[in-house]
Amino acid sequence: MANALCRQDLVVNQFTSGQTRHLFKRLFRRTGVFFGILIGATSLLCAQGASAAANRPQTLMLYGDSLMAGYGLSHEDGFAPRLEAALRDAGHDVKVINSSVSGDTTAAGLARLDWALADNPDIVLLELGANDALRGIEPAQTRANLMEIVGKLRDRDVVVLLAGMVAPPNMGKEYGDEFNGIYPDLATQYQIDFYPFFLDGVATNAALNQDDGMHPNADGVKIIVERILPQVVNVLGAGS
Repeated sequence: MANALCRQDLVVNQFTSGQTRHLFKRLFRRTGVFFGILIGATSLLCAQGASAAANRPQTLMLYGDSLMAGYGLSHEDGFAPRLEAALRDAGHDVKVINSSVSGDTTAAGLARLDWALADNPDIVLLELGANDALRGIEPAQTRANLMEIVGKLRDRDVVVLLAGMVAPPNMGKEYGDEFNGIYPDLATQYQIDFYPFFLDGVATNAALNQDDGMHPNADGVKIIVERILPQVVNVLGAGS
């Protein structure tokens, strides 16, 4: 009798074990299919996301003062639309954001930088300092402000193209030498792209400036865009 019961328990255990193995096999088959679908879908979404990121236009932010804000000009004659049109004509899909403010000093530019970076630019064309020189602000302070601006941009992995400025002659040689040396020094220190003088070819030419003698007219903007365009194209490659 005992032997018969043992044999019966063995049969039951074998049956139960077989059923359990069968259930686990079905479970693993189903979960395997599920995880396969999940992994495939995730990979597809990642690939689509990477493709979309690769295909989106680069964002170039202009960060300066009235010289880039378009002071005294119609919108279409301003630096920003002229530069964007020139880049597109050259075959570059670029979104240009003009975050320049007339009258800005380097201190004002530093104060509003975090707010401006909400646009998440890939590249920043930085042109500040002219108003510092016109107001006779100590070059050491201008240097410190620009250093902090460039440092913040670098911390955000933003590619920087620094446009240099030149102090007006009436500020004197000592002031001019100290001020003018700020821009090449920063470019070397931070290893960033550098355009030596934003108003190159335009400054002091009455035919290319407005009546105030300081702000470029439409013809002056055209010259600035033509001259700086190769450097901007170069940084677009660095920012891609």
